[in-house]
Amino acid sequence: MLDNLPRGTICIEDIEMGMSRDLAKVVTDADIEMFAQVSTDRNPVHLDDDYARDTIFGGRIAHGMLTAGLISAVIGEQLPGHGTVYLGQSLKFLAPVRPGDLVHAEVKVTHIDMAKRRVTLDCHCAVDGKNVLIGEANVLAPSRKFD
Repeated sequence: MLDNLPRGTICIEDIEMGMSRDLAKVVTDADIEMFAQVSTDRNPVHLDDDYARDTIFGGRIAHGMLTAGLISAVIGEQLPGHGTVYLGQSLKFLAPVRPGDLVHAEVKVTHIDMAKRRVTLDCHCAVDGKNVLIGEANVLAPSRKFD
């Protein structure tokens, strides 16, 4: 994975409006197979070339939640990072991700409730500059007061 900053934690006291973090990852056949194993979602549109060719997608696609997992990786590893607790996530899938696609996942701070340690993040994933997933995450950020 390629990302713009090292892993770690940004405490609520240091989070600022507009702050963003991202990563990029090529989704591989192995990623899709591993996700199918872990999730038990073995829908043939993800795993069977012959089956997938006859669908509206015209070929195999990655699981939508595999793509969404890249958002989780940015939140859990970078912003806010380690110690973050997910409270909610909305997702809208706009286009398929295919094996071999380079997915760019980004989150951006849009609201901070310092008293409750809650942060709202605008989230999106893009392939070749085109959004394939958009959404919003609400998280509980770590604090230096509790570390």
